[in-house]
Amino acid sequence: MTRKTILIVDDDEKVRRLIARTLEADGFNVAEAGDIASARASLAAARPSLVTLDLDLGGEDGLDLARDIRSAGNIPIVMVTGKGEVIDRVVGLELGADDYIAKPFHVRELLARVRSVLRRSASSAPTPPADNEMLDLDGLRLDLDRMEVLCRDGRSCEMTTADIKLMRAFVAHPMRVLSRDRLMDLTNGAEWSPLDRTIDNQVARLRRKIERDPAHPDLIRTVRGVGYMLSQRPRTSA
Repeated sequence: MTRKTILIVDDDEKVRRLIARTLEADGFNVAEAGDIASARASLAAARPSLVTLDLDLGGEDGLDLARDIRSAGNIPIVMVTGKGEVIDRVVGLELGADDYIAKPFHVRELLARVRSVLRRSASSAPTPPADNEMLDLDGLRLDLDRMEVLCRDGRSCEMTTADIKLMRAFVAHPMRVLSRDRLMDLTNGAEWSPLDRTIDNQVARLRRKIERDPAHPDLIRTVRGVGYMLSQRPRTSA
């Protein structure tokens, strides 16, 4: 199996070496960068599996690098930083960080967070239906490749891109309870803030469009204290 490479971005050489030794001992390859310029050079040379990123890089703002990483692709980011204020966590997560750990940290916790983010990243993309395949779900006709859902009376359900992403997540995992965090991962989690009720609001909006009785939803069921579940399996439509 190909070893995953972690890019460690921190201006403190001792911290970089501590993280590097921990990750190497667990079977990862590592690359190191002490500033934004060298980090960008490493990213241009080879795509890492994950980036650990300090926010304060000797006067440079790590959030600028986080923006670049997120805009360039879906490389997971674990922020490892001495900035522990809530506002720093919020800004970092809103920019697309997948997790956040404050210094001082225990290496076992860091390793557990890296492993967790990598697992989520590997399983976050739902399996889409085949191109142009029409599905039937409780009388709805779904063509998620074309981003189209027809209501039971044949009219368009007027789905937004966010609606389709959420619908894809449920269709790819029918009859399975999906937590709010899992739904954020499946719908490009970097675009969601884990500190608000975005998923709940989005589910409510989707229910208004697809449920037979939105006031008493049965298709997308709430599993109290856990998340949501698509209660039926879609069938291939003729």
